[in-house]
Parts: sequence; C-alpha cells; structure tokens
Amino acid sequence: MQIPPEALDSETLHAVVLEFVTRDGTDHSPVEPRIELVVTQLMNGRAELHYDEDSKSCNILPVSI
Repeated sequence: MQIPPEALDSETLHAVVLEFVTRDGTDHSPVEPRIELVVTQLMNGRAELHYDEDSKSCNILPVSI
C-alpha cells in the first residue's frame, strides 16, 4: 500500500527514512544529507513510500518518469 509522505508526522517520516537509508549499512557518508535527499524525493513525487502489510515493513521506491 502506498502511503503519501504528508500522511506521516515529520518525526515518523524522519524515522522511516532513517531506517531506509541506513538499512544496508554500507554507505558511510553522513546520514542527514541522505535523509534530506530522500525526503525531498518523496515530497516532489520522485519516490514513493510503500508499506507491506505481510512483512510489516516500509520501503521507498523510485518513480519512473
């Protein structure tokens, strides 16, 4: 199920994006700029936030333009 980023309060959105950008643990660049980039992509429609009911997890997917 797709979730509009505006449906989440800012703290929840930040936590979801933080989990996403640190998920693999292989990128050692600063976290905050990566979070800002993903939030911007979500807000301008270049990425979508999806929740999977079966796994009870969120994923962020790019939007094909």
